[in-house]
Amino acid sequence: MQYGAAAEQAWYMPAMQVAVAAETAAERVERLASESAVVVFSVSSCCMCHAVKRLFCGMGVHPTVHELDLDPRGLELERALAALLGSGGGAVPVVPVVFIGGKLVGAMDRVMAAHINGTLVPLLKEAGALWL
Repeated sequence: MQYGAAAEQAWYMPAMQVAVAAETAAERVERLASESAVVVFSVSSCCMCHAVKRLFCGMGVHPTVHELDLDPRGLELERALAALLGSGGGAVPVVPVVFIGGKLVGAMDRVMAAHINGTLVPLLKEAGALWL
């Protein structure tokens, strides 16, 4: 059976590349947030981002971190995150933004409040990020 050069080339063409290229910033945030148990959108020079990453690492949780300042589409992602948080992109920093189990937890204030009131550990266990 001969398929011809066109059929062989079509077999090697990545189908996902087209879908990812047409992806909006909000869709990308949603996709990235659902790929791991704990996802942190961060900026590498942000002290609050560093603190939330250290909190998770100190608990034995190793989040997937997306550094927006190192991403070519970081500004678009930051705007999408601001819209999710309802901050409207004002002067208030958006990051860090934390997702656990694909669900938006929020910024640093929400994560710390969940940690202090004891609801963070059950969230992490439910998402499969913490086993103890």
